Amino acid sequence: MSVAERRMSYGGGGGMFAQLTPVVKWLLISNLGIFFADIIFFKGAIGKFGAFAVQSAVFEGRIWEFVTFQFLHGSLGHVFMNSIALFFFGPWMERWWGARQFIYFYLICGIGGALFFSLLVFTNILPSDDFHTPLVGASAGIYGILVGVAVIAPSLQVSLLFPPITLTMRQLALALMAISVGSIVLKFGGNEGGEAGHLGGALVGFLLMKSTGLKTGFRSPWVGGASPSRSGPRRDIKPKIRPRTNVDFGHQSEIDLILDKISKEGFQSLTDQERDLLQQAAKNAQDKR
Repeated sequence: MSVAERRMSYGGGGGMFAQLTPVVKWLLISNLGIFFADIIFFKGAIGKFGAFAVQSAVFEGRIWEFVTFQFLHGSLGHVFMNSIALFFFGPWMERWWGARQFIYFYLICGIGGALFFSLLVFTNILPSDDFHTPLVGASAGIYGILVGVAVIAPSLQVSLLFPPITLTMRQLALALMAISVGSIVLKFGGNEGGEAGHLGGALVGFLLMKSTGLKTGFRSPWVGGASPSRSGPRRDIKPKIRPRTNVDFGHQSEIDLILDKISKEGFQSLTDQERDLLQQAAKNAQDKR
């Protein structure tokens, strides 16, 4: 069974914070820190300066809003839900892309959300009043992450707390997209602008994933089928792999170098030869069980 077919739960499991990847940890601290600092010390001034609006960003040249709005949130519930999603799904994408590429992926998905929101305003699909409507939140980047995980691990099972159901990542992503489209088209929920941002981030995330040809699953990064914990992928790859596998130690040094490369640059950075060696090591380990 590949890691992509194993169950991931929103439930428990100890030591979850130790498994966070560096960029995801930084994003969580930034989002929460900015939210509380804006409320306590700046009385909303950061939000006014950094929120995205079509009028100010496009027509008044405040182009920084395409990025800054992604670190702002409108309520405690807003930042909490985004933090939960980032906590559980962000490490999958960061391990896949590598830290630097993951930052680009995340921010570009967020920018895509702002651009898609702008497009719907320009085409009058959203009301003209939305030229001045502020857009805030990490949701566009997070929707890109959710779709990215659905591309590389479509059969991954996710157990939700509310509603208490289990879905595959593909089903979860499609359900969220359906809600966004329905909200925009049928005008329900009162958050059509936010849903436009969600949908834009998801579309850009999908295009980025498909353009790099990465729909290969998560078998290779965890040699021998060693899986992430129920609360998310493992951060410390090498120490978790060695006790669980029977890899031919004649190639162990090469395997270690490949695993180091995955940890620093992501699985997509491997050459075909490195991928073949890693897959062969995984096959040999399973054959010896």
